[in-house]
Amino acid sequence: MDIDEIDLEEFTRKLRGLIPPGEPPVGYLRGRSYFRDLVAHELHVSDMEAEELVDTLEMNGYLHFQGNPSERSVADSRWDIHTP
Repeated sequence: MDIDEIDLEEFTRKLRGLIPPGEPPVGYLRGRSYFRDLVAHELHVSDMEAEELVDTLEMNGYLHFQGNPSERSVADSRWDIHTP
């Protein structure tokens, strides 16, 4: 998989449509794992490739964790999916 060939905005819209109400689960790591598994399944790629795409989506602002994963009191916050 070549991440440069993926339209991040379009893929994020598709990803949003695949997520049932009330998901992804709360928590930084649980949410990242959820997105990784969803991406791997949807694109038929390895977990490592999916993790790389999740990193890219997060770094580009398409996936946003509402809390601070390093602070225990807000580690169980929710994720937002943003599309311009």
